Amino acid sequence: MRILVGCEMTYTSPQPTPVIATLNVHASRFSDLERPDYLITSPAVPLEGYRDSFGNWCQRMTAPAGVFTLKTETIVRDEGHRDRPEPNAAETPIAKLPPDSILFLLGSRYCETDRLSRIAWDLFGHLPSGWSRVQAICDYVHDRITFGYEHARATRTAFDVFEERLGVCRDYAHLAITFCRCLNIPARYCNGYVSDIGLPLPHAPGDFAAWMEVYLDGRWHTFDPRNNASRIGRILIAYGRDAADVPLTLTFGANTLTKFLVTTEEAPDIA
Repeated sequence: MRILVGCEMTYTSPQPTPVIATLNVHASRFSDLERPDYLITSPAVPLEGYRDSFGNWCQRMTAPAGVFTLKTETIVRDEGHRDRPEPNAAETPIAKLPPDSILFLLGSRYCETDRLSRIAWDLFGHLPSGWSRVQAICDYVHDRITFGYEHARATRTAFDVFEERLGVCRDYAHLAITFCRCLNIPARYCNGYVSDIGLPLPHAPGDFAAWMEVYLDGRWHTFDPRNNASRIGRILIAYGRDAADVPLTLTFGANTLTKFLVTTEEAPDIA
C-alpha cells in the first residue's frame, strides 16, 4: 500500500519570528519513504536541522514578517495492516525495565502522576496486569471524554481532562498515559498521521493525531485511546513525554495561523 502524507500550514506574523518545526516522518519509517519529505518554506529561508533529546528530527528557521508557509509531502510504503493487538503482552517489573524507558514512568508537564495516582489505583489496580489493563484504561478514557475541536485548550492537563471530561486527541492520550505511569507502566506520547483508510465515508477533514505507546514484554506497543480501534496507516512523526516535548510547530512571537491542511490518504498503485 502507498499512503500520501503531508501538510501545509500558513502563518502571518507582524515581525520576523523564530520557528521550530517537527513535521518530518520519524526516522523509524525512513526506509518506507518513496522520496524524502523535505520541508519546503515559502518564502524560502535557511533551515537548520537537529535531533532533539528523544531523537526526533527538528528544523529551526526564522519566518519573515508577513505571510509564511511550511509544507511537506511524501509517499509512505505501508503493509496496510491494522494495529496489531497482543493480548498476552505482560508488564515488565520496574527492576527489569531498560534505562531509557524509566523516563516514561515519571510525571511531566501535562501528565500529573502525583494528582492521579490514587485514582488510577482505585480504578485499575485490581485488574489483571498487562495488555488487558492498558486496554481497560483506553476503554475508560475513550468512554469518559467527549471529543470536540471546540474543546481544544493548550493548558489542559491530564487532571483537567479527568475532571472536565472534554478534549481532543492529545487530551485522551495525556490521561491514558498518566494512568499507565501511575500503575508503573512506561507510556510515551506520540504524534503523526492516522488515516481513515478502510473506514466508511464520509471521512473527517485531515488532521494530525496523538496516541500513546506503552512498554510491555520488552517493546513499545501502540494504543489509541481517542479512536480506541485498530487503524491502517499510522505513521509516526515524533514521540516524547507529552505534547510539550513534541509540538509540531513552536513559534517564538506573535502570529496567526491562517491555513492548516493535513493529508493522509491512499495513493494509487504504480502500474
